[in-house]
Amino acid sequence: MRADRLRVSHAGARMAGKVAIVTGSSRGIGRAIARRLGADGVRVLVNYHGERAAAESVVTAIRAGGGDALSVQGDVTDTGQVRSLFDTAEREFGGIDIVVSNVGKPWFSSIAEATDEDYERNFTMNTRTTFAVLRAAANRLNDGGRIVVVSSGVVATHRRGAGLYAASKAAGDELVRVLAGELGSRGITVNSVLPGATRTEALTASQLAEVLERLAAEVPLGRIGEPQDVADVVAFLAGHDGRWITGQALHAGGGVF
Repeated sequence: MRADRLRVSHAGARMAGKVAIVTGSSRGIGRAIARRLGADGVRVLVNYHGERAAAESVVTAIRAGGGDALSVQGDVTDTGQVRSLFDTAEREFGGIDIVVSNVGKPWFSSIAEATDEDYERNFTMNTRTTFAVLRAAANRLNDGGRIVVVSSGVVATHRRGAGLYAASKAAGDELVRVLAGELGSRGITVNSVLPGATRTEALTASQLAEVLERLAAEVPLGRIGEPQDVADVVAFLAGHDGRWITGQALHAGGGVF
């Protein structure tokens, strides 16, 4: 325990005063990322779409731990609202050092049965939003900054019914690789993190207990992930210790890839 406290304290010393935007951070993995960055001394803009109370609870938790945070409503499928998020972060906190693009939602269907609407929903939510946030970050991030995209392990597992979702997430990973090359001269790193099955509210509400058990059995480490597992990986990439990693898609699924 003492070693853990020393580790977090060291990370906080490196991160203190940095400013982060974390999209989709009122619940699940995004909430864990926002809280972890806040604990490391980062000033966090907590973005939400429709759940203001949930976002405010994240802000309250960060402030209770001695950090600084602000909740801001914004639909990141709207490029104008993405720009507004960055405007708010600059106005309230100064320059932006870290951007975590976390918004995404799966719609599953076999490719044979997928509709045009299924295609549009997946690529609007999972690719267009990533593009909009990456573009804004490329134009507004401080030199030496960090960009992390939360992708999905489905891009590597090739599960039946996940074709459109996997393709929409894989497109974001390709944007990450290209942007890493474009921003490298400014000392900005760009990476994506690919979570496996993670125990979020959305997953547990949509899956039966036996399905969760089956998912856990497929993981070499013997369990499904917790949001904090992913948040710690994101915090590593967003911090000083991740300075030599860029253009990578880092699997965070307990060995499933």
